[in-house]
Amino acid sequence: MTLRILLADDQALLRATFKILIDSTDDLRVVAEAADGAQAIEAARVHRPDVVVMDIRMPGTDGLAATAAICADPRLAGTRVLILTTFEIDEYVAAALRAGASGFLGKDVDAEDLLAGIRTVATGEALLSPTATRTLITRFLAAPEPGAAAAPERLAELTAREREVMVLAAQGYSNSQIAEQLFVSPLTARTHIQRAMMKLSARDRAQLVVIAYQTGLVQPTPPAQRRL
Repeated sequence: MTLRILLADDQALLRATFKILIDSTDDLRVVAEAADGAQAIEAARVHRPDVVVMDIRMPGTDGLAATAAICADPRLAGTRVLILTTFEIDEYVAAALRAGASGFLGKDVDAEDLLAGIRTVATGEALLSPTATRTLITRFLAAPEPGAAAAPERLAELTAREREVMVLAAQGYSNSQIAEQLFVSPLTARTHIQRAMMKLSARDRAQLVVIAYQTGLVQPTPPAQRRL
């Protein structure tokens, strides 16, 4: 199956470079481009891409607002957003994940990692670059935004095992690592993750991580233990 990609970046040269790279593969194809967030929202609604490669800093509607609009649109439930930006700092990581992004990479990423990142988020897995570490997530996602619905009651439908795998996923463990920790198969670990996502109406693994911290299922790392 060929994955359909939307490129959203205000730099035409960069979009052209990414398009050549993506279209050179057998399983990825660029179906639309956008120069700002408003265009990205419209193009997403028209083309229903599998993945939007989204810049943060764009004129008018920025990438974070566009990401939030795309992820909130029920017609685009199958669309994932991969944030690609030069502004790979703490607040942007948290804001992008809160907006619904499935992944976050710096623009200095090499070609193979970019293509791998697109494929990763398309499958519903979370993708964070090395700079967007587990510590940053615990620090900035643990406190919900004002008015956010983050009550622990949201977790009431989860089984004990589903909560357990959710905690490990939020701590950055892959399905294989979760399987090793719990002495189950990777398929079983993946099944528990998927069931937790379904019960919590999480779009993907990244949103599951957000919910884990904002409901208090996973506690932030104490300041003394953080490595900045």
